[in-house]
Amino acid sequence: MTPSDQKAFPVSWDAFHRDARALAWRLSALGGFSAIVAVTRGGLVPAGVVARELGIRVIDTICVASYHEENQRGEVVVLKPLSETILSRPSEEVLVIDDLVDTGATAKAVRALLPKAHFATVYAKPQGRPMVDTFVTEVSQDTWIFFPWDTGLSFQAPISKSGA
Repeated sequence: MTPSDQKAFPVSWDAFHRDARALAWRLSALGGFSAIVAVTRGGLVPAGVVARELGIRVIDTICVASYHEENQRGEVVVLKPLSETILSRPSEEVLVIDDLVDTGATAKAVRALLPKAHFATVYAKPQGRPMVDTFVTEVSQDTWIFFPWDTGLSFQAPISKSGA
């Protein structure tokens, strides 16, 4: 499905920041994390918020691509692997952060590298939900989330006039 085939769920910067802080709040009750791995690109912003809120200073990225050519989902490809700083730690101390779990394909690939890490996302869809340990908001599988870094301010037609 392409974004035009799905329900639109636009998220503002304020709403995303609030939801990322809510994720941090839930994670703070668990404790024991010494490092964060942000799944790029979507996990960069929430990882920064969570790192600040939890006082975690060791942050790494794993660069994964699962969408190719005009938002078409394809094979999961690891573009940049984890650093030795992360791999040398007990994986149960590592917190993996992403913006969204959709089908769970990206999460599955990252979990294969860090099987005992805690995987957290801001948003989760039903198909990918079993792959994450903590999330804030569940949306339907046929929802396309428009993140604030992907959008600009523009007029939106009322739902009744858009045919949705």
